Amino acid sequence: MSLIPEIREGQSIELLKALHILTRDGKINQDTRRKLKQVYHLFQFIEPLMKDIFDHQDTLNLVDHGAGKSYLGFILYDLFLKNFPQAHVYGIETRHDLIVNAQSLAKKIGFEQGMSFLEMNTADSFHHPSLPEKVDIVTALHACNTATDDALKFALIHQAKYVVLVPCCQAEVAAVFRKLKGHTLGKTPLSEIWRHPLHSREFGSHLTNVLRCLQLEAHGYQVTVTELVGWEHSMKNELIIAKSKHSARQRQLAILQEMNLDCLKERFAYDL
Repeated sequence: MSLIPEIREGQSIELLKALHILTRDGKINQDTRRKLKQVYHLFQFIEPLMKDIFDHQDTLNLVDHGAGKSYLGFILYDLFLKNFPQAHVYGIETRHDLIVNAQSLAKKIGFEQGMSFLEMNTADSFHHPSLPEKVDIVTALHACNTATDDALKFALIHQAKYVVLVPCCQAEVAAVFRKLKGHTLGKTPLSEIWRHPLHSREFGSHLTNVLRCLQLEAHGYQVTVTELVGWEHSMKNELIIAKSKHSARQRQLAILQEMNLDCLKERFAYDL
């Protein structure tokens, strides 16, 4: 049993030291305690999703976009996925040094068979041959710039069962508000919501996540939005979890295919 109460049973102490959550002598400070708490809190949301995947199949592919130092991937693998030989975590990151460090760490602690780290932009990963066609869970924890939206698109392309996002860098909508301010102010009372720069940034951030949720729902996902951790940990603490639901359209296509009636798709299962 760990001598530090925050550390979960079975957690690799060597991993926590390598991630600088523990010091070399196995101690923990206030800053790393907060980081550990945040990752564990997110694990509580993702663990039931992984269990649900394994309740229906023997394999699991998880792709983590904007992985950074791969805290999330390593913790998920160490606490749960390492017990499943057919599980694999793919970390997507643009920074070469972080990829090299993650690969080295995975090899050092014996996780190299179940973890891969790929140096690329999220947008370049959509159809990359190094990634599996079937992806079960897509995560993006504070992925910067447009990586959150690219991760969402990746999930839709690969028809992921679950999507877990902690959005970041929602400046695009606010930028459009500012650009078009002269055309919109005064035309509707609602323009007062984004008239001031601070309000346009905050409202733009909120509206961005609303649009992301609608995008997921438009593709047949059931979406839940909640708070990841308290404000003292991060100002970007909105957690979006989406679960793919089998729609009537899937049953339409399955029947047409089963009956060899694909030629009638445009009549009975057309796209709007």
